Amino acid sequence: MAETRPRRRSMSDINVVPYIDVMLVLLIIFMVTAPLLNQGVEVDLPVAPANPLDADGPEPIVISIDLDGNIFLNINTNPDVSMDAGNMVKRVQQALRVEAKRPVMIRGDANGPYENVVRVLVLLQQANVNSVGLVTDPQDFQQ
Repeated sequence: MAETRPRRRSMSDINVVPYIDVMLVLLIIFMVTAPLLNQGVEVDLPVAPANPLDADGPEPIVISIDLDGNIFLNINTNPDVSMDAGNMVKRVQQALRVEAKRPVMIRGDANGPYENVVRVLVLLQQANVNSVGLVTDPQDFQQ
């Protein structure tokens, strides 16, 4: 008689240890890079009390104006690069055609000339924007 060996059963468990290692590495990478992501252009906002935006509403279109009068648009392909007035108007009009109730906000530098903000307001008026909000910094406001 032939000697019978016990049959080996194949192992059907999934080894999850490598997946846990990968997840921990990704978690560490995201924890390190998240604080480095700076959204928008550095603008010294004026201080004034204001009501916050509705968090459930659509993402606002934010136009930032730095101290030198350069215009930046958060919905631009590269929001950290300044753009000319004509392109800004076109991009805002396109975005409002897609979603008409999207709020439009202006972030003007507190130390810049008021003329910069007025210039952008006039451009938005020419783009048929009916409502524009001004972004302020509510911290440490004293009357």
